[in-house]
Amino acid sequence: MVQEVLAILDDAKAEDTISIDLAGKTALADAMVVTSGRSNRHVSAIADQLIEKLKAEGHTGLRVEGMPNCDWVLIDAGDVIVHIFRPEVRSFYNLEKMWGSDRPVERSAS
Repeated sequence: MVQEVLAILDDAKAEDTISIDLAGKTALADAMVVTSGRSNRHVSAIADQLIEKLKAEGHTGLRVEGMPNCDWVLIDAGDVIVHIFRPEVRSFYNLEKMWGSDRPVERSAS
């Protein structure tokens, strides 16, 4: 599903798209995709196109947050969570740094 999402985002002219493998980091999803739109209108258009194409491919139960303002739209597609930001909002939250780093080594109690 990640490749499908990445292809749709590329078609929608999303910018600076990255995919983060969440295996071993959380049980929320298998992957997170972070991308940017140039403006609120572009973020909205990217989100609309992604939602429409995923539904057309038979993906159900999509959950969407942030559409009224379109500074940051989150689309939870189950196995993949997609964040679509305006560039300044993306740099403020810096999800790539938070989720992209390796998980710290767990210490065992002695």
